Amino acid sequence: MREYLLTLCVTAAVTYLLTGPVRKFAIVAGAMPEIRARDVHREPTPRLGGIAMFFGLCAGLLVADHLTNLSEVFKNSNEPRALLSGAAVIWLIGVLDDKFEIDALIKLGGQMIAAGVMVMQGLTILWLPIPKVGTVALTQWQGTLLTVALVVITINAVNFVDGLDGLAAGMVCIAAAAFFMYTYRIWYSYGIEAAAPATLFSAILMGMCLGFLPHNMHPARIFMGDSGSMLIGLVLAAGAISVTGQVDPDNLFGGSERSTVHAMVPIYIPLLMPLTIIAVPAADLVLAIVRRTWRGQSPFAADRGHLHHRLLEIGHSHSRAVLIMYFWSALIAFGALAYSVNSASMWIVLGIVFLSAIGLLLLLLPRFTPRAPRWAEHLVPPRYRRRGTAVEPVVVLAEEDRDPRPPVVAGVSGVNGATAVGPRGRLLNGRKAESSR
Repeated sequence: MREYLLTLCVTAAVTYLLTGPVRKFAIVAGAMPEIRARDVHREPTPRLGGIAMFFGLCAGLLVADHLTNLSEVFKNSNEPRALLSGAAVIWLIGVLDDKFEIDALIKLGGQMIAAGVMVMQGLTILWLPIPKVGTVALTQWQGTLLTVALVVITINAVNFVDGLDGLAAGMVCIAAAAFFMYTYRIWYSYGIEAAAPATLFSAILMGMCLGFLPHNMHPARIFMGDSGSMLIGLVLAAGAISVTGQVDPDNLFGGSERSTVHAMVPIYIPLLMPLTIIAVPAADLVLAIVRRTWRGQSPFAADRGHLHHRLLEIGHSHSRAVLIMYFWSALIAFGALAYSVNSASMWIVLGIVFLSAIGLLLLLLPRFTPRAPRWAEHLVPPRYRRRGTAVEPVVVLAEEDRDPRPPVVAGVSGVNGATAVGPRGRLLNGRKAESSR
């Protein structure tokens, strides 16, 4: 566990430290498109955050290769190399799209190529555990098609949900945490080494998301772009493929371990768990395809009908919409994890039902603003403090020092600090002009 935590921390640290320089590079390179009709943010924000995330992935794999126990993963399996190869392909495509806005069909072809690269290096589905049927071996073509389909679906599901600040990174981080606990339990508790690559992928994916989130939380200083969303979607799919199609179910449910493992892990969990971690993004993907096809549009035509857009339309704030999506992702992923540990416990089912009711209640209360207790008001943003507790100092300016321009309302261009490139530049030029007079 310590080596996994070290790998996670190194990945997070590299991603966090590189995101700042990457943001400056994105501004210089012009990877900061104008506001589109479907966008939620109100000022141009640089993309290319996936560059920092990719180097975080490389750093995590490099550190793991030099650790005592995790180095065995690289010796016994070619899956880490397959992941790195596929990630490099999808990352390059994402970088080009963030800069030049390439066609959707070209991106789809690139996603299939990245999946094919991983398949050629051994990261593919070999069999499926089917409930009440047993293990079903797949032919080479069946395994390849199923692997490519799963990779493409997962990448686009994560890409579709990347519409609010911190949403995609946070949801994928939650899914990776639940998946890490599941695969680590299979590998450590039952000694099934085939689950070790998926455990490593989940730890690295958590580090990538945690390192990027401080820069991406609302108001975001940088977006991950397609270079980041497609990258974390591919890593998430690689872990699911590894544990679903590489871990032999006979080792889980047969032989001397049958009585122990069967009582702890239901037979359909290896098939169900990879689906639960992308349940919310996948549902958003399916709804988007049905909605656009029903309207006679292309499935790749962007719109403002995603789940997070609907949360904003019914009155939820940006931060609350993100937290609600976090809640449902965590409920589904960790609910499936708890059910895999003890499917016979009625308390787990009742807990999931109770938390689901709370989630529905949160959806129906868009106007409710939570207030922090008085002792914790200095720890939370001003919007969560009680009225009258936080008094801003009033500064009286002389007549000649007052700014003749009207005040800017929070949320529009020119307010959110480092992202206000245009207004900051104009102000700086104005001061230079005055000083030169």
